[in-house]
Amino acid sequence: MANALAQSFPSRPIRILVPSVAGSSPDIRARQIGSKLSEAFGQPVIVENRPGANGLIAAREAVKSPADGHTLFLALINNAIADLLTADTCCRLNQELVPVSRFSMTPLLFMVNPAVPARTLPEFIEAAKAKPDGFSVASHGPGSISQLFAAMLKLESGVQLLDVPYKGVNSEVPDLTGGQLDVAFPVPQVVLGAIRSGKLRVLAVMGDQRLDILPDVPTIAELGMPQIEAVAWNGIFVPAGTPAPVIQVLHRELVRAYSSPEVKQQLHSGGAYAAADTPEEFAAFVKAEKEKWGRVIREAGIKAE
Repeated sequence: MANALAQSFPSRPIRILVPSVAGSSPDIRARQIGSKLSEAFGQPVIVENRPGANGLIAAREAVKSPADGHTLFLALINNAIADLLTADTCCRLNQELVPVSRFSMTPLLFMVNPAVPARTLPEFIEAAKAKPDGFSVASHGPGSISQLFAAMLKLESGVQLLDVPYKGVNSEVPDLTGGQLDVAFPVPQVVLGAIRSGKLRVLAVMGDQRLDILPDVPTIAELGMPQIEAVAWNGIFVPAGTPAPVIQVLHRELVRAYSSPEVKQQLHSGGAYAAADTPEEFAAFVKAEKEKWGRVIREAGIKAE
């Protein structure tokens, strides 16, 4: 029965629900793997954008879909954080939605504008401790990764930064390069040109490995602060109850898509890499992420809007 189920899958077009707008980084990622899945399965793969509510709109639609493998959900780190902040238990990762495989891992960068006197992260922390609220930092609202990282930095190092709200992710970059903002935590691809031209300074990569595109920039772990690692991630989930043989087939083809030369190159050029882990490994990773950010939310007293 299991083999027959796997052999007959998919029997119709597959859709990938993406909780962000067309043209966004997650949308581009979904379309990359969608074309690979379409080739592998001989079925159309349709990317549908469902932005809003910190990922809950797309997640809710995924949960309501038939648990047969024909609806995939590209969950973001935002979804794991939303699970911690919202009382809505409609569509929790690892519960109502179950993992297939993690896709991209993109470490955030600790960025400052060149007018900030610190040349290294330890120098910045020393300067910021001496001057509470003396340096401004971009935030994208309650529960955003930027706000949580600033809160984690305060908890772990005692640094108090002045929170400056921005509506859209990356909308702070012009102010950072213009000198109106001191600190931000963007993903590499949006600031690479500004770093190389000297318009911005990067103090650390907030992951566990250096980036080939920024080989001289140390990791947060190298600087003795592995506990404040911050990585933006995404991965494919399906509704709970999806048959295991179908999940196995999806996992096999997703990993194959992640590992294709053009996908790997596109990730690499933006400072990211594919995790391509098993459903069990992905579930454990999501659990660890929820524990890490859950502690920050509790200790910093962060509430949803």
